Amino acid sequence: MFPELIDTKPLRRAIDDGLNWVVRNWGDEFEAAAYPLLMLLKAIEDLLVATPWWLIMAILVGVAWLATRSWKLPVIVLLSLLFLGVMDLWKDAMTTMALMIAATITAILVSIPVGVWMSRSLNVRNVVTPVLDLMQTLPSFVYLIPTVMIFGPGKIPALIATIVYAAPPLVRLTDLGLRSVDPAVMEASRAFGTNPRQRLFGVQIPLALPTILAGINQTTMMALAMVVIASMIGAGGLGYQVLQGIGRLEVSRGLFAGLGIVALAIIFDRVTQSFGKQLQGRIGLAEAR
Repeated sequence: MFPELIDTKPLRRAIDDGLNWVVRNWGDEFEAAAYPLLMLLKAIEDLLVATPWWLIMAILVGVAWLATRSWKLPVIVLLSLLFLGVMDLWKDAMTTMALMIAATITAILVSIPVGVWMSRSLNVRNVVTPVLDLMQTLPSFVYLIPTVMIFGPGKIPALIATIVYAAPPLVRLTDLGLRSVDPAVMEASRAFGTNPRQRLFGVQIPLALPTILAGINQTTMMALAMVVIASMIGAGGLGYQVLQGIGRLEVSRGLFAGLGIVALAIIFDRVTQSFGKQLQGRIGLAEAR
């Protein structure tokens, strides 16, 4: 056994007491601040559940065709959605999709500005990078504890935990994409008398879009990876079915729900990757074939 050099109990007690103080004194303010997130999630979930299944299928298959202009991906999307319906997982899949979409939208709104800020300031990058490292390496169960203490079990802590877990790749890839723009192109834009805002929105972001879209793809996949853990604190959806399969030792329930998560991952991964390849082709960055 490693010798006990210091007594860590006072430190642990201080951390617990500090968090309890925050919950007692600022709990209502935190809930009010997170209320828009809850409304966003509820609106997306209600819309997906209320939309006829055939319409959602038609939309997703159509998006897949627009992304590839080929029949292969639409067929894969159609078969994946049919699997969800046949296995009686449709409503749970819509709940999971709502959580993923809400987390991805929120991550985009937060991560892209932070990535732009990092690309324009070395000091900001030096400060934010360790925070991103911590967010990506810290076990998700650790930051579930304070969110559950503040908000209680439910959809808000599940959504916040998903955002924290899924946002870092988009921040990093936004920063990387903007910094990777050809300096000669930037110099040419300066020669035309553009200001920093015009260069950002007119040159850097359009050229960095394939990289940014790759970040959105990674964020979407990581949000889906959180659905089982988020189900433990009230997110519901396919993750809850997996959790029930584990608790009841029902292999079929857990297996089919897990395959449902895989089906959603295939749909969104392939579609976003295809749109990324389209953008690369339009700006001349497609790989030679």
